[in-house]
Amino acid sequence: MRASLVTAPLLAAALLGATGCGSDVRRFPLRDPLWVDADRRPFMAPCKPDDEDPKHKICMPESYESAFLWDGADNMVFRPVTRFWAVDPAGESANVNSMDEVADSSWYTNRLGKKPMSPTELSRGPCGDKVLDASTAADGTWLVDQGKPNGANPGFRVKVEGVGKFLLKADPPDQPERATGATSIAARFYHAAGWFAPCDSVVYVKRSLLKLKPGLKFADNTGVERPFDQKALDGLLEKASKRGDLVRMVASRWLPGRTLGPFRYEGTRDDDPNDVIDHQDRRDLRGARVIAAWLNHFDSREQNSMDTWMADGDDPDSSPGHIQHWYIDLGDCFGSEWEEDGISRRLGHANYFDFHYVPEDFVTLGLIPRPWDRAQRAKDGTIFGYFHSRDFDPDDWKGGYPNPAFGRMGARDGAWAARTIARFTPELIEAAVRAGDFTDPQHTAFLVKHLRIRQHRILRTYFADLSPVADVTAAGAELCGQDLARGSAAWPANAFRYSARMYAGAGLDPRQPLTPRPAADGGVCVTLPHIADDGGLPDDAAARYAIVDLGNGQAEGRCARTSTTSDRAAASSWWASSAPTTPARRTDRALAGPA
Repeated sequence: MRASLVTAPLLAAALLGATGCGSDVRRFPLRDPLWVDADRRPFMAPCKPDDEDPKHKICMPESYESAFLWDGADNMVFRPVTRFWAVDPAGESANVNSMDEVADSSWYTNRLGKKPMSPTELSRGPCGDKVLDASTAADGTWLVDQGKPNGANPGFRVKVEGVGKFLLKADPPDQPERATGATSIAARFYHAAGWFAPCDSVVYVKRSLLKLKPGLKFADNTGVERPFDQKALDGLLEKASKRGDLVRMVASRWLPGRTLGPFRYEGTRDDDPNDVIDHQDRRDLRGARVIAAWLNHFDSREQNSMDTWMADGDDPDSSPGHIQHWYIDLGDCFGSEWEEDGISRRLGHANYFDFHYVPEDFVTLGLIPRPWDRAQRAKDGTIFGYFHSRDFDPDDWKGGYPNPAFGRMGARDGAWAARTIARFTPELIEAAVRAGDFTDPQHTAFLVKHLRIRQHRILRTYFADLSPVADVTAAGAELCGQDLARGSAAWPANAFRYSARMYAGAGLDPRQPLTPRPAADGGVCVTLPHIADDGGLPDDAAARYAIVDLGNGQAEGRCARTSTTSDRAAASSWWASSAPTTPARRTDRALAGPA
């Protein structure tokens, strides 16, 4: 690995470089990196009369309904065929700053990477202190006012006076406790990593708490409506997992704002002036492939996302406001199974229908061994189906069907996601898994074990070539960073041998080698020599620029790309405005500044 550390009065960056590449770097303006995107600026949306109350106006963007069957057919069949003939190279992500990181936005916010997170804080996750407590509720106080509209796991919505609305979902009978636990655990991983996830928590409910509103109906994935009456409710509760007389469910707090339907993984919304970067070119959407692979969230399609309208005023149907983007329905993680065992074995290894394997299997009569041929249910994790670490390869992981943003993920997108996943310590991983509240301690131990192995596979994959150094700070002559590869213990301690070299001056000429000082938990520092006298030269003089290339001896790395003139101009525009109106392709190198 070679990490390029670039110093400035206001900025220190830790990005990829290679010894001898110092002269290839472009200089950025002396401004702080963009850490807050302006895509939550309030805007006015058109108004229309409410169908139920014509006197009331609804002022928000149009809702989007994603057709379940069409989305699958489009991404598995039609889109791959049309994209095959398109000349559209992926290129680099458009929404990264000069640190090669992603700014806080309506899509993503830096949490675990911004400050340390305690196991207690991670356990609270998106719920904070607002957790639904079934143990103190009185009989008949949870009003069932809606059946679950769709999805694989049966459920219904309850309205709890003074607390809010929650969607309660049960486990399928053949995998008791898995789906409810997976939803709660995955929500905490996604939230801590920076994405927006609902407050999902395991609850144990007395039947007497529930009071059914008459005349309810629900619709399954096919859109067929059926009555949701006492018989349907009793049947659902009877098949659910139990602990004694209590029914185990996962409670998902109703999202704030007004729902607009799923977001798409490509293109932009025509009615959102803040949505200016094609979704398939957003690093936060591309990089989400890595956390999906880690947890085996194979059902990472647009139907399992949600946009909400967040009005600025007290009326949720009013304007101005902005759109917030959420990941929902994470219950497929950790070994969800289908009725067809052949499909269950393939989940995470191949799409439901994968063109890639069809001609090979046809020509070889299916003789090529596949990972799913070796898939076995673990004895210590039977409820988790075929979830395991044995054949996990992050680069080869696939969702149920192709995701337009995941398909465009590049090496830098993967390394960005890996830098976040590396921050999940064993204590944080265990805290997240304990939110699943499994009855059998073996199930908790199983997930912790295999999540740690899968985590190390991810780091070995994406840190093999690109920089794992983060959290770079400059104080006086001291430049320090955090080597997440060494701190994660994904490699043995003797695999790291640090070296550093400075490039400085107007021509960024090589200077004397520096002596890195490794510290505990992956820390590493170097002392920088002065390269210009105090006074006499302007702060932004080219003679004051300095770049430090840091190698950790674990991998060779590769050179940064040379910027073009047009890229420099776009970068300057990006820095001049916090609005994401002129996104630029980023190289590996960041702002070079005076030493």
